[in-house]
Amino acid sequence: MVEKSDPNSKLIAENRRARFDYAIESDIEAGIMLLGSEVKSLRKGGSNIAESYASVEGGELWLINSYIAPYLQAKMFPHEERRRRKLLVSRKELSRLWNAVGREGMTLVPLRMYFNEKGTVKIAIGVAKGKKLADKRETSAKRDWDRQKSRIMKQGTKGML
Repeated sequence: MVEKSDPNSKLIAENRRARFDYAIESDIEAGIMLLGSEVKSLRKGGSNIAESYASVEGGELWLINSYIAPYLQAKMFPHEERRRRKLLVSRKELSRLWNAVGREGMTLVPLRMYFNEKGTVKIAIGVAKGKKLADKRETSAKRDWDRQKSRIMKQGTKGML
């Protein structure tokens, strides 16, 4: 029997460029403090986290420059599209992130925003180090070679049949 996907869990936005530009060391799941109109807008699918980043400031974790489209039905109390949003992590995780950014020179990059199985908005934050141009070329060449290799394997098995 085919398992039905949970209607509450859904990918909202993904930062596909992050894995190309950064070497992701580890990632954590964080909650995000949102207004009601922002949640309704996310349910409609209007968001972008491609240009955003996370920062530890004043003992708190913040998501900066993320875009959530305005919700048209919220005329009385609309939200700002690019406001700073507080991320919710444990104190232990926060201190680990603070050490990674401050001492090791890492960057906090949002990887994806999604609704979990309970229907709450979560964001996956990657602890990353920036790639140099040569590393990006190497990643691109490896991806191209893997693609060619799969084509050759596929053609080789067709010839045998």
